[in-house]
Amino acid sequence: MAKKVKLSEMTNMFKDMEILALEGVTIEGDIELDLGGLGGGFDPMLAALLGQENAVLAQHFARLASMFGVPVGIGAPAGVPAAAPAVSPALAAPKLKDLIPAKFDFENIAEWANQIQEVPIGNTSADGGSRGKRVMLGGEKALPFFPDAVMPNRNQVTIDVFDMRIGLAKAVKVNYDEVMDSPGEWAKKNVEKFNADMITIHLISTDPLIKDTPAKEAAKTVEEVLQAVDVPIAIGGSGNPQKDPEVLAKAAEVAEGERCLIASASLNLDYAKIAEAALKYDHDVLSWTQLDMNSQKELNRKLMKQCNVPRDRIIMDPTTAALGYGLDYAYTNMERIRLAALMGDDELTFPMSSGTTNAWGARESWMVSSPLKEDSDWGPREYRGPIWEIITGLSLAIAGNDLFMMMHPTSVAVLKQITQTLFGSIEAEPVDIANWIGTEV
Repeated sequence: MAKKVKLSEMTNMFKDMEILALEGVTIEGDIELDLGGLGGGFDPMLAALLGQENAVLAQHFARLASMFGVPVGIGAPAGVPAAAPAVSPALAAPKLKDLIPAKFDFENIAEWANQIQEVPIGNTSADGGSRGKRVMLGGEKALPFFPDAVMPNRNQVTIDVFDMRIGLAKAVKVNYDEVMDSPGEWAKKNVEKFNADMITIHLISTDPLIKDTPAKEAAKTVEEVLQAVDVPIAIGGSGNPQKDPEVLAKAAEVAEGERCLIASASLNLDYAKIAEAALKYDHDVLSWTQLDMNSQKELNRKLMKQCNVPRDRIIMDPTTAALGYGLDYAYTNMERIRLAALMGDDELTFPMSSGTTNAWGARESWMVSSPLKEDSDWGPREYRGPIWEIITGLSLAIAGNDLFMMMHPTSVAVLKQITQTLFGSIEAEPVDIANWIGTEV
């Protein structure tokens, strides 16, 4: 015959079993539970689980009754959490002495025989330049953050600056609005306030479809940025294949001896002219291709063999596709390039750079909400935008990327803190999560 007990009798049944969840809890009520299927006795673990659920059930009843103004005789002593009663420590987990010993050994992967080329950016006074520091990329002997192959150089971040006021996502613009008319002040703010390792100056006004700024005038902006900050700089054009070689050659000339990163040489423009200027005026070359490993090999080969660019002056940009817009493809492409390099492909053994800023091209990063009425809530864009840039950058860091071109100061801070923690560096300042969306929103 099934034995029935009242809910109020459950406390007495468990009182001698030292169940932490029920300590000091008094239950009153007329609900009856059928215990006929338990077979007569309680297993200690079963008793603990039943006791815990019993306490939770009683608390739910108490909260429900209180909503209707009905006092319920359930009390819990101070210090016992009402919402999450705990199982007795003796029953919750095995003791350490009961764990099975295990050993994990690291060993090098034999196929990874090649080391990634180290490439410096920036010349200090000792090197004939005026930069306050030199940034070093590359040198890895394995995929990033492997404990058996320490990375010789940490990831670096360069923050974007433009030579004219442009349209930016609100979450980005609010951090720069007062300096967007002065590239020098913009660069200075990125370094002094947002801890940029480098600055990338984009000479977009030189595009014939925008302002068609002459190369000589654009070069003055490069001089302005070099005087405003002492970190290494990257110099980018407008993306116009006819105008960029002239603009970048003139920029390389006025920055002679500073070992800037000239961005960029590609197969769809006069890469030979850019490479010639880089070598003549002591700079590095960014080798840019569009998500194709074979094209990357071809361009690197031409830079080395046709243009005589030394290996320690080439950095690759295989193109970054943002989260939701091909990030998986960009990740796979970068990882394949890095693995091929480690396994002996000498045409790919170079550091990589990511245009992580491309994340802001994704509509999900800057739109207020979805244009589709039936879509779910996207959440505030002040958080969503930086998250988009952070996830894009961190994903490619795992694939082997070395240099990140970024925009939002909080994205920079979070990415630097995570990658430098994995690297083992203590340079990064801790990010205040309570205010992580930036200084202004």
